Amino acid sequence: MVKADIVRAIELKLGLSHTDASDQVEGILHLVKSTLTEGEPVLISGFGQWKVREKKSRIGRNPKTKEEYEISPRRVVTFYPSNVWRQEIVKSLNKN
Repeated sequence: MVKADIVRAIELKLGLSHTDASDQVEGILHLVKSTLTEGEPVLISGFGQWKVREKKSRIGRNPKTKEEYEISPRRVVTFYPSNVWRQEIVKSLNKN
């Protein structure tokens, strides 16, 4: 599923125009991105949580040449699904 699929599903579900549905999706994504950029977590109950994590500098290695190099410190976004959703996923996988 891509963003256009989400917009289309919202159009059909809520009876919105394409422009209105697209604006809603863009608004939500902008809010999530700006909150994460500020370093704050985003929690959606029953779905999951996005958190910004600090990664320390570390030594990496080119597997082809075995040459070592430093990987700079950085911030990464991680997603943790909620326990409720995780259990639903496990149940659906066990049925198949």
